Amino acid sequence: MEDEEAAAVLRTVGRQIKMWREAAGKKQGELGAAIGYGEEMVSSVERGRRIPKPDFLDKADEALGAGGKLSAMKEDVERARYPKKVRDLAKLEDEAVELGAYAALHIHGLLQIPEYAQALYEMRRPAYAEEEVERLVAARMARKGVFERTPRPEITFVQEEATLRRPIGGRMVLRRQLEHLLEMNKLRHVSIQVMPLDREDHAGMMGSIRLLKLRDGKTLGHSEGQLYDRVISDPREVQVLEMRYGMIRAQALPPRESVAFIERVLGEET
Repeated sequence: MEDEEAAAVLRTVGRQIKMWREAAGKKQGELGAAIGYGEEMVSSVERGRRIPKPDFLDKADEALGAGGKLSAMKEDVERARYPKKVRDLAKLEDEAVELGAYAALHIHGLLQIPEYAQALYEMRRPAYAEEEVERLVAARMARKGVFERTPRPEITFVQEEATLRRPIGGRMVLRRQLEHLLEMNKLRHVSIQVMPLDREDHAGMMGSIRLLKLRDGKTLGHSEGQLYDRVISDPREVQVLEMRYGMIRAQALPPRESVAFIERVLGEET
């Protein structure tokens, strides 16, 4: 595990499973056979080295007569599956009353469909293991809860035109992704704008920008690069990002024209 918080959760869950297993008088192989998993998987979960899936916990709960105590750990385990940087970002998003993002290279993470996100992670080099791709996609999809929480935050996006045309995952995935953008744009608290390629004046040539305005009045930036990502809290740096993002929105197509633009690109893909 990449952080102690998640590792502690998995160790606690593993100890609980072991205690219930021993109390039931079962060996690891016997529990595995009863719930449809191998002995090595049971051993790894008990030692906190593998992340049990919800199905594992539900079946173990039933097989060991835990009365729902093991199943109740699914939510904590699910959060532990996600990388620490994703959990930290999700916490900030939950505190935000306003979010804004300019995406230059691909569709922004909060707007991605699962197939699009999976294709992005599968093309990373060095290559991720299949289990890690699954974990990262699940983490990205979990962050979409920000669109549904109450009170609703105001969320704005500016997508570079190239991101609407690059067929990540193939043409069919791109079509579904464009359709999803149009659906998301129907939400009253969401606005998606497009930055056309023919713009001569462009304040976003330094790359993607992300801003989060929190309930306490503080504004933070978030920067993601090749090998790092970080939260920007220095007021002077945040001020620069706010200025740039404001200019980017002013230079991009207005929301209604952006919808028509996305529809036109989608029509070209069908």
